[in-house]
Amino acid sequence: MINYTINNNQNYENILKHLNILYIEDETNIRNNISKTLEMFVSNVFSFENTENVDLIFKNKRIDIIITDINLPYKDGITFAQEIRKIDSNIPIILLTAYTDTKYLLKATKLKLIDYLTKPIDFKTLQKALHNCVKDIVENSRYIIEFPNNISYNVLNKELFDTKNQKIVSLSTKELSLLEYFIKHHNRVISHEEFKDNIWSDNIDYASDAALKNILTKLRKKIGKDSIKNISGVGFKIHTI
Repeated sequence: MINYTINNNQNYENILKHLNILYIEDETNIRNNISKTLEMFVSNVFSFENTENVDLIFKNKRIDIIITDINLPYKDGITFAQEIRKIDSNIPIILLTAYTDTKYLLKATKLKLIDYLTKPIDFKTLQKALHNCVKDIVENSRYIIEFPNNISYNVLNKELFDTKNQKIVSLSTKELSLLEYFIKHHNRVISHEEFKDNIWSDNIDYASDAALKNILTKLRKKIGKDSIKNISGVGFKIHTI
């Protein structure tokens, strides 16, 4: 696997290109401007004006970094970050505020934040904060998905690796697509039909039960048969360690 060193800006930028950001800001102009800036750095930016529907993103997408304003309708950013910390103690979080408030600062210190930024935010300040997020992600190995049987998957460079024998395990295009879809939706069961609609979206004529079973069997052999659970009559769910 690639050994990412984190001592220069180029490596930070390369890693950022593979990451997804959840960005929450209720002021439309600010949200649009910062979203455009973030899109220069990362793979995807999912922007919302409040936290009301962000649970749908967590169910359907891999989120690597969270950036949220503090003063939000529906639920403030501090409360949202506190809820996130109950389910994920490591995901990098950056809080934004229009002014420095000691009350917020005291609460924020308990949230293991990457940064606490005062708006307006300039390009270099935002870039530095994102680089700090990358450093945290790398140091916590959040880009590595571990499976039983000494198999791991590097999300950043899309490599399956046999850690026992120290070798890369090759994946076909469909096997990679299936694995990526499993990882993106790791917290729920995925139906046969959903797989066929998404994995074979480029050529639906080949989306048969036999074709899906064939790809699942091949992928199971590579990541371990117990890494893909068959939920009878419902679908499949991935199992990691």
